[in-house]
Amino acid sequence: MDIRDIAKHAKVSIATVSRTINHVSTVDPDLAKRVWKAIDELGYYPNTQARTLVSGKSRIFGLVIPDITNPFFPGIVQAFEEIAIQYDYEILLTSTGNDQHRMEKAIRRMIERQVDGVAIMTFGMEEELLEHLHFRKMPLVFIDVGPPLPLVSNIRIQYQIGVRQAVQHLASHHHRRIAFVSGPPELKSATARTLAFQNAMAEKGLEVPDGMIVSGHHTVEGGLAAFEQLAARTERPTAVMCSNDVSAIGVMRKAYELGIQVPDDLSVIGFDDIHLAEFVIPPLTSIRMSQTELARLAFHALLADVERTSLPPAGTEYFLTTELVLRKSTAPVRKPAAEPSKTHPF
Repeated sequence: MDIRDIAKHAKVSIATVSRTINHVSTVDPDLAKRVWKAIDELGYYPNTQARTLVSGKSRIFGLVIPDITNPFFPGIVQAFEEIAIQYDYEILLTSTGNDQHRMEKAIRRMIERQVDGVAIMTFGMEEELLEHLHFRKMPLVFIDVGPPLPLVSNIRIQYQIGVRQAVQHLASHHHRRIAFVSGPPELKSATARTLAFQNAMAEKGLEVPDGMIVSGHHTVEGGLAAFEQLAARTERPTAVMCSNDVSAIGVMRKAYELGIQVPDDLSVIGFDDIHLAEFVIPPLTSIRMSQTELARLAFHALLADVERTSLPPAGTEYFLTTELVLRKSTAPVRKPAAEPSKTHPF
């Protein structure tokens, strides 16, 4: 079966069927309804490869994430796919496992499939791969790291807003010894979150002593090891902020193992506000970076560049804000117990 059968069944021209399937906006709505009805009645499935050859568009977007096991990224995938379905797009998904060779193979596969654009949600990108993709005039969207070039969109995360709210919240609860569990130093996003923490502490006139910023590598295991190191200090922190929620969960677990109660003895704040954050015990206070909004911005950035007739020479920027979400993992500093008063017999 091909579009000639559909045209005969719907009593329209072959050109009308082709334009309807390819979502050309000038098709008469009544004729389009007849075409879609015929497609449904005959059980016709368009040949996507043939459609790509005719239209020059595959209606596929590539989506690259670094780690499918990190709970932050499945939320992005789900939201991105839901939006893609609404616009009659498919997604070609790959998880690189933070491996450069795997990323190269994934990008090659996307080029072979002639995707219309690629959303790279990895918080980092190798220059050689960027040049390779941009050479093919393919729309690209990055988080923070894209260069100012045509067909390149950047989603700028406003880390400072949520981090400042978190530091102010802890300071209002009289916390002064506040530690920070950072992410991998090679990630620009992790460095940005650490810098936002340092700036927010300086704004409040709070010192960050040497050794109070420890890398947790954005993993549970990293959070465990980081807090073990912090807990061994002579003056243990009364609060810990983390570069992501996964490492914050590791901090909370290690605190439990050491007999340190959250939030009575230790306040903990994460970053990302993953779905799991509200179900750990106690529920985790976190800085929200909406996965749904991030996916929405990424998809529409690609779609806008696909449909543009003229391209901004320095690409396009979009902004995503962050905000503090209060739960039960933070509390005021516990005051030290007063020494019992001495009594004197008469």
